[in-house]
Amino acid sequence: MDTTATAKAKPKKNMAKEYLKGWVPYRIKRYWVYLAVSIIALVMPWIKINGNHLFLLSFDHKKLHLAGVAFDMQELYLMPFLLMLLFLGIFAVTAVGGRVWCGWACPQTIFRVIYRDGIETKLLGLRKRIKNKQQEPDMSKPENQIKKVIAILLWTILSLVAAADFLWFFIPPEEFFTYLQNPSEHMIMVGTLLGVAAFLVADIVFIKEDFCIYICPYSRVQSVLYDDDTIMAVYDPIRGGDIYQGHGHDRHKVFNKQKELLAAEPGAECTTCESCVTVCPTHIDIRKGLQLECINCLECVDACTTVMGALGKPSLVQWSSEKETLRHEGKTNYFRPKVIAYFTVLVLVLVALFAMGSKKENMLLNVNKTTRLYKILDNGVVENDYIFLFANTDSKPHKYFFEIVNNDKIEIIRPKEPFRLGAGKKKKKVVVLQTKERLANDARKDVPIPITIRAYAVDDKKKIVVDRNTVFVYPRADLLEKKK
Repeated sequence: MDTTATAKAKPKKNMAKEYLKGWVPYRIKRYWVYLAVSIIALVMPWIKINGNHLFLLSFDHKKLHLAGVAFDMQELYLMPFLLMLLFLGIFAVTAVGGRVWCGWACPQTIFRVIYRDGIETKLLGLRKRIKNKQQEPDMSKPENQIKKVIAILLWTILSLVAAADFLWFFIPPEEFFTYLQNPSEHMIMVGTLLGVAAFLVADIVFIKEDFCIYICPYSRVQSVLYDDDTIMAVYDPIRGGDIYQGHGHDRHKVFNKQKELLAAEPGAECTTCESCVTVCPTHIDIRKGLQLECINCLECVDACTTVMGALGKPSLVQWSSEKETLRHEGKTNYFRPKVIAYFTVLVLVLVALFAMGSKKENMLLNVNKTTRLYKILDNGVVENDYIFLFANTDSKPHKYFFEIVNNDKIEIIRPKEPFRLGAGKKKKKVVVLQTKERLANDARKDVPIPITIRAYAVDDKKKIVVDRNTVFVYPRADLLEKKK
């Protein structure tokens, strides 16, 4: 027995254990993030604040619910701010963390992990190992064909759940299940549900990561947003050696010319084990450098950490920046001017969104003049007719009335009493204003008199009150003389 070899092996093994002690693979961390994202997506449509949803864009009711506040379609001036937050947020996150959204929170990635790693690999054993995503199952075997059908059926059920969850952000869940009881009356909703589910089955089972590579527009703009300090999965060619230098980009050439590589770069640490390649879901070799297909899932970082950790060395693939890992030019600068600018604009847009959202009117009012400009009664009395369109956007009913606030010579003669309007209801009212006073004396033309109408809830005047500007048209002098 070679006691010397055994003695040397033990310290090496202990060194590897010590190096990997406390290390948690990014894959496990991603699973926890996936679980959190899934729970949030499933629970959010059910959360209500003061009777309103946390987020709901209802085309049926023509309302937007945001943070428990319901906005009518006339108040959708908030939508541009939400879109700005979305796109600026994507730009800011990409500038800092690359395609971290793709690898850590994108539904496409989460669904592929559930189907490939969860259903096919762990549950049915159709695939042999999670660590090898390049090797497809042998579908010539009958048992594998049966497993494939079962996997598709299981994913179809989950796709229907995911499609329903998607619709819940546009149709309240309580109404969604009511509509399902009469599917013939809601064929658009049912068709959308089945269509989204069918797309998810086709996408996750057949299109796979080709969606990320060829279809998703995000991969096309990412390179524009990257800079030297953007963190991503980066291979260190200084430590590991330039694997593809002089060998082209075919993987088999690495093995064919491995001896040449070691002779050319005797200090290269890369073992060419290909673990970082076989584990990649988009089928790339991270050692080639930044590539369009990389989704920052960091599977290659885990693979290399395991292999190099067994040798007592740090991983050759790091979640870092090109500046720090590729060129060794210092630490990554997270607070660079571009990032600060992005987050500054994000904060300003967020403040503007909350400021405008806080001014929500719990009553909407449109004041329209009728086709008849005025009516002249005996003794020079003048009337103007209006159509008031009221909408109660509050969550409870109110009694409404209105007054003229800047002209005491004009009075309301119809209606005379406040009227009731239920929560979320609308009502049209014919309003007649009258004046007995001489408001103008123009012999050439009618005179528009600016007035302000103040509408309010009689039972909550402090909270629900709106002002609308309109005009009272006063006739020219010769028409008034004829009525005297």
